[in-house]
Amino acid sequence: MTPLIHLYLLASGSKGNAAVVEGPEGSVLVDCGISRKELRRRAGLVDCDLGRVRAILVTHEHSDHVGGLPVICKHFDGPVYATAGTASCTRLAPFDVTTVRHGCTLSLAGMRIQAFPLSHDVADPMAFRFEVPGDDGPRDAVGWATDTGVLTDEARRALRGCRTLGIETNHDPDMLAHGPYPYYLKARVGGSHGHLSNVQAAEALPDLVTSRTETVVGMHVSEKNNRPELAIRTLSEALEAMGRTPRVRVASQTQPLVIW
Repeated sequence: MTPLIHLYLLASGSKGNAAVVEGPEGSVLVDCGISRKELRRRAGLVDCDLGRVRAILVTHEHSDHVGGLPVICKHFDGPVYATAGTASCTRLAPFDVTTVRHGCTLSLAGMRIQAFPLSHDVADPMAFRFEVPGDDGPRDAVGWATDTGVLTDEARRALRGCRTLGIETNHDPDMLAHGPYPYYLKARVGGSHGHLSNVQAAEALPDLVTSRTETVVGMHVSEKNNRPELAIRTLSEALEAMGRTPRVRVASQTQPLVIW
């Protein structure tokens, strides 16, 4: 595919998440769990023009995804999209949120954006496939799925064949099992409404990666229960076993990452 969609991962992890997906006619902001000041600083580091943002997409209501939105929304006059369950959360309730349903398709910034459900311990989470359509299939596509204990059938269908695949690699199962978290939190993180492990993400790759896939990005990597090199190795080994050669990257909590 010819790169028409650019992905700016400005923050990814339990201390705050924010990303900008840039299409041919503007950009969309996906979540903002960091301050407006920090968002602007990180965007500046990678030449991401926040003035091109046409809309905000909210995946779910946890503070590491919406903590910065009350201030952001005061300085933004475009639409904010979320499911009805997410829109009812305290931080978003004061703002004019356009509610969407799973399976809907939005047309924003020159992209066709498909929303699909995830499995997380919140009201009604969603993730996205960003696509620039063409006459004979997508001209470019980026998949985005994080904060989910399992990949739903809808997620597997939507994420298949993207040029850039962003998928959660939150924890290493052994590190989680022997790490500092109390038992109830280990059970939550590793449960069906928690977070995908490196192993779960790797096991999903045969369903998701095709000859169109150029980059696989591990996201929401735990600072206590994972290591970037573990996520990279686990994903890379799965791709090697498939005979596929996409590059593997890992998003950071502290440093922005750009995928062209």
